[in-house]
Amino acid sequence: MFPFNELMDFKIEMTDEHELFRKSLREFAENRVRPYVQKVEETNEIPQTIIDGARELGLFGVGIPQEYGGQGGDMRTMAIMAEELSRVMPSLGTMVFVNHLFIDPVLMFGTEEQKRKYIPRIAKGEIFAAHANTEAAAGSDVAGIKTKAERTEGGYIINGRKIFITNSDRASVFILSARTNPPEPGKRWKGITTFIAEKGMKGLEIGQKFKVIGLRGEQPNEVIFDNLFVPDSNIVGKPDEGFKVIVTTYDYSRILIAAQAVGIAQAAFELAFNYSTERIAFEKPLISFEGVAFKISDMLTKLETARLLVYWAAYMADQKKPLFLMASSMAKAYATETAEELANLAIKIHGGAGVDQGTGVERYLRDSIITTIYEGANDIQRLTIAKTLLKLVSKSAEIG
Repeated sequence: MFPFNELMDFKIEMTDEHELFRKSLREFAENRVRPYVQKVEETNEIPQTIIDGARELGLFGVGIPQEYGGQGGDMRTMAIMAEELSRVMPSLGTMVFVNHLFIDPVLMFGTEEQKRKYIPRIAKGEIFAAHANTEAAAGSDVAGIKTKAERTEGGYIINGRKIFITNSDRASVFILSARTNPPEPGKRWKGITTFIAEKGMKGLEIGQKFKVIGLRGEQPNEVIFDNLFVPDSNIVGKPDEGFKVIVTTYDYSRILIAAQAVGIAQAAFELAFNYSTERIAFEKPLISFEGVAFKISDMLTKLETARLLVYWAAYMADQKKPLFLMASSMAKAYATETAEELANLAIKIHGGAGVDQGTGVERYLRDSIITTIYEGANDIQRLTIAKTLLKLVSKSAEIG
């Protein structure tokens, strides 16, 4: 059983409400999103009609407490949304759930005034939010950020550059990290503070768009802080303890990336299976040949394993189980690598049609590769798992 304590730690429970929500998302994605997939691939923009549809369905309020204008919903609900949207258009899934990289830290660490000021507008879909942490020399290494915030009367002056910031070109509000004090020996995490900045503030600029290989329609930008003044009232959490704000946010958000990967894997499997039954070679369907049949069988097995891991991690988070952090890292690493593998297999099963952009198969490989990198590269997830195990062993030894 180690590192878990009992069989009930492996429980996953879903409700009728979860299934009704999934069905409504499936209908929305098929009827109102799928017709625009090719257009988004060509223009690199998500049409306003899709955004309006998501707003009408209340998707921007999912996972936000009703007292702040949201629809409510637990982590399983959020995972369902990430999976179903990403099955058809992964970039749409990203556009919707990336708001929670602002929402969640404000809900967990922000003041009541900050919650009331920003979250209801995001929940209604009136504004978008972004999370500005990654830098050229600090991605998974949050403690390595170089952006500086210097004390001044009534607040801080911030200077620095952030890269690969999703939603930044449409965001009205940002949560950002900056060093308010140099790191202490042995405590590199200390001295980081998180702030809220708003579009229109002097010194906040949106820079170049990064032409990454996937997620067409929701590709990231550079965000530049040039003597940006942020008042004390916009500090999220305690000064010099922003590292905790950032990494706690990722503990939850990586479950959504894992769910997004399951959506991609599901789409890849469906495309491969359908093609294998329809494509005739040597007077037989492709699936009649063991080389293809075995691939399809393995794809389904890995897909469902990934799905179980993701919803298990989400349920553990909902139950506030301490080991949900390790479960979320396990789910993120496995599900995203499964999505990449299944997308690659789908291409091979399609043969020449698989590398034709018009068939819509190869885009899932491009999107899946990104999921293995953002929200903490998978090697970081493996380090998290190993460190958690070592802590458990150390704690057990102390008790013994």
